[in-house]
Amino acid sequence: MAATAPPPIADLTALASLGTMPALMRQLAGLGGCGRPIRLEGHRTEVHTGTGEILHHLDSTALAAGHLLVRCNNRRTTRCPACAETYRRDTYHLITAGLTGGKGTPATITAHPRVFATFTAPGFGAVHNRPSTGRCRCGAQHPDGAAELGSPINPDTYDYRSAVLWNAHAGKIWARFSIYLRREVAKRAGLSQREFREHARVSFAKVAEYQKRGAVHFHAVIRLDGPEGGSTPPPAWATPDLLADAIRAAAGAAEIPGPVLDGTAHTFAFGKQLDIRTIRTNDFAAGSALTERAVAAYIAKYATKGAESATGTLDRPVKLLAELAGLDISEHARRLIRTCWTLGARPELEDLRLRAWAHMLGFRGHFSTKTRRYSTTLGALRDARAAWRRAEALGTEPPALTGTAASDDEPTTLVLADWAFAGVGLAPTERWLVDALTPAPGTEGEPTHA
Repeated sequence: MAATAPPPIADLTALASLGTMPALMRQLAGLGGCGRPIRLEGHRTEVHTGTGEILHHLDSTALAAGHLLVRCNNRRTTRCPACAETYRRDTYHLITAGLTGGKGTPATITAHPRVFATFTAPGFGAVHNRPSTGRCRCGAQHPDGAAELGSPINPDTYDYRSAVLWNAHAGKIWARFSIYLRREVAKRAGLSQREFREHARVSFAKVAEYQKRGAVHFHAVIRLDGPEGGSTPPPAWATPDLLADAIRAAAGAAEIPGPVLDGTAHTFAFGKQLDIRTIRTNDFAAGSALTERAVAAYIAKYATKGAESATGTLDRPVKLLAELAGLDISEHARRLIRTCWTLGARPELEDLRLRAWAHMLGFRGHFSTKTRRYSTTLGALRDARAAWRRAEALGTEPPALTGTAASDDEPTTLVLADWAFAGVGLAPTERWLVDALTPAPGTEGEPTHA
C-alpha cells in the first residue's frame, strides 16, 4: 500500500485530546492493512443460551472510529493489496494441507496419487507470443513484457465472439470434465460408477488464470483418495499414471453445447494443450521435480489475479459502454469487452449475463474451487486467524485448527445483531494511521493458521 501524506498536526492533536487514539489504533490494527474497509453502524449482543447472561455487547457508537470497521476481503491485488495477500496465504495453506496434511487432513495424504494439471482454452486466432524456439508468427522476436504479447496478429480475423463465449462456458466445461474424470478412473479400475464410490474418491482444488490473450485456463491439483476422502488410503490400483491417463481421456471428451448464433452452432471444449505432471514429495533437493510447496505457491499466486493482471483490462464492472473511451486499456481488451456488451444484448444469451461480466471478459465462475474433502476450507482458516487474534489479545493459547465441528455438549451462544451499511473507506487521518501500522511487504510475520 502506498504511503499517504501525514494529516495536519491539528487533526492528530484534536484526536489525541479526545483520549481515543490508543483505541482507534487498536481498531485500525485489526484491519491488517485493508485500505477500503466496510463501515457498519449498529450493535451486537452475545447471550449465553443456558443462563441468559449477556456475555458481550458491542455498539458501534462506542467504537473509536464511530463505526464497526470490517475488512473488504477483496481478493484482487489491484483493489486491496492487503486483503489479497491474506487470500493468497490462505489459498497457499489450503492447497498445502491437501498435499502434505495438516489442519484436519492426515499426513498420510502424501502417499496418495497426486498430479498437477493445466487445462487451456482452444485457439481463436494467431496472437503475438514468445515461443521457446524460433520467432513469433509475425516474424519478430518480442522482448519479455512487450505490450503486444497476447494480442491478435490480425484483429480483423480474430474470433472475438468465440473467445468471449468460451470464457462464459469455461465453468460448465470443468463441471463436465469432473464428471467424466470419475467415469474414466472407474473404467480403468474395472469398476462401475456405483462400485467406484465404494472404493475411491477423486479430490481436487483448482484456480482460474487468464492468459495474455484474455482466455481463461485452469490449474488444478487432482488426487485419488479412498472412499472417505483423504482420511482413507486409496486402493492398490490407484497410481499417478492411471490418474493422468484418465484426466487426458476426460479432458478430451468434455464438450459443452453452446448457442446457435446467426446460423452457426457453437460447442466448447478444452484446448489441445494439456499439461499433467506428477507431484513429488516436498524435497527441496529435488532439482527440477515438481514439489508440493512449488505447486501450492503457484496456485496461490493466481488466486489473487483477475483479467486485469494478464490483459490490462478492468478490475470492476462496466456500467456504460461509453466508459471505455476514457479508459487506459489495450485495444484487445477493449474489443473483448465490446464483444461481451454486444452479445449481452441478445435475448438467447441472457442467462450468460455478459454485460455484467464484461470486465471479466465473459467469465463468471469462481476463481478458486475445491471438492469438499480435498482439505480444510477458507472459512476455517479465517476462523482460526480470528481465534488467534482473540487469544493474542487475551494472552491465552489459541485453539488448534482441526477441521472438525464443535462438540454438541459445548455451551452455545445466541448472537443478536443489527448492522447497517454506513460507507466504505477511511478518513484521511485513519488512512495515515493504517499506513503507519502496516508492516512493510514481506515482514508481516502474521500467521495465517493456528
